[in-house]
Amino acid sequence: MKVLVAYATAAGSTVGVATRIAAVLRTYGHVVATYGVDEITEADGYDAYVVGSAVHDQAWLPSGAAFLARERRTLQGKPVWLFSVGLPDSLRGPLRRWAGLEEPTILAHLREDVRPVEHRLFSGVVRADMLGKIGSLVFRAVGGRFGDFRDWQEIEQWAADIADVLADIEATTR
Repeated sequence: MKVLVAYATAAGSTVGVATRIAAVLRTYGHVVATYGVDEITEADGYDAYVVGSAVHDQAWLPSGAAFLARERRTLQGKPVWLFSVGLPDSLRGPLRRWAGLEEPTILAHLREDVRPVEHRLFSGVVRADMLGKIGSLVFRAVGGRFGDFRDWQEIEQWAADIADVLADIEATTR
């Protein structure tokens, strides 16, 4: 199947997730194009879509949300998977539980434009320079940790699950 993996990124963490998803889908024989949402002028012509965005303040980046709104008709009736890249694993204690609860809030905004097969919230990369001096101090004070928290095994497994669903769809349309 021909699959578009599209992403909105703030500091590059989401690009890495999208690239890994695309690589896994290719190993299952799918033809995959990977683009930033700002690079896409026409999203038509694909059999399936995997779209992701970095999360800021419990919402997708404006460019990611705008892509879904703009391509609403194109995505309608096609299998669409959504992923978000946020902070959950960089936090500790109550804040970690709170960050894990942001998924329904994120998804509620996106469902206005698309009904995904599934949505996943992954942890990303958090660096001090991303938050500024005061933001970094506050982040540390509330128990935040800096580092790369992407769980590549979890991401690859999710992509493999998508590939299996695509294979089932392809088998039923032959």
